[in-house]
Amino acid sequence: MKQTVVYDIDPNERLEIATRPVPLAQRLYGNPGLRRIVVVLALAAAWQSYGLWLDNALLVPTLSDTLIALGQGLASGEIPRKCLISLRVLLTGYILGIICAGTLTALAATSRLGASLLETLTAMFNPLPSIALLPLALLWFGLGEGSLIFVLLHAVTWVVAMNTHSGFLAVSQTLRMVGRNYGLSLPGYVFRILVPAAFPSILQGLKIGWAFAWRTLVAAELVFGASSGKGGLGWYIFENKNELEIANVFAGLLTVIAIGLVVDIMVFGHIEKRTLRRWGMHAH
Repeated sequence: MKQTVVYDIDPNERLEIATRPVPLAQRLYGNPGLRRIVVVLALAAAWQSYGLWLDNALLVPTLSDTLIALGQGLASGEIPRKCLISLRVLLTGYILGIICAGTLTALAATSRLGASLLETLTAMFNPLPSIALLPLALLWFGLGEGSLIFVLLHAVTWVVAMNTHSGFLAVSQTLRMVGRNYGLSLPGYVFRILVPAAFPSILQGLKIGWAFAWRTLVAAELVFGASSGKGGLGWYIFENKNELEIANVFAGLLTVIAIGLVVDIMVFGHIEKRTLRRWGMHAH
């Protein structure tokens, strides 16, 4: 016969334990934003120290010289103009890539032929570097934004489609049966059942697709700018490299990094807080 042992705990002691304040160091360490700031400051200190030790501005300018060049570029309006050019092209290619990925994934989720089509196309084109298509894009679309949008479309479509399709496949059969029993139409079944259930994978695909598109655009602008004599941040970096303005080159690179961080924290981080964490879900 089992015996139950009951431990008598003083309520006052329990209240004291529950209300014991968390140490300041633990609260600070538990703040992800503060941890990121510490990492950035450590990298900045390492950069400044290495630049001073190397003492060669043609190889690695100091952080202070880079910030001065960045301030001058911002004050003159040149860097903001380049950013607007790059972001406008980037958003166009990114949105078109999401539309293509969504169409292919919706077909794959509703038919076996669509699934085979998506899996085959993804296996064929996802390993192909987007920048490798730039010569063909220049041949087909000429020296215009169409070439950049084409390579961005390739960079975004397959990674978003692959992550979305994986998320759809992980949706439980119970949810699928609920959607079918309610008699939802095809768009309703996709957007009301599959998309909410697979949203962590979809968000992860969107984040990766943004990163792929951003770095592809800058790399493509290095070539495209060299061909047409104009462009965004990539051309700004290329032009200053040719003029041996290395501090401006690093200022352009720092701008690329800063935009990537802002989008990751302010856009995707905000979406994650409003959806995944609110619903008790976690991105894979």
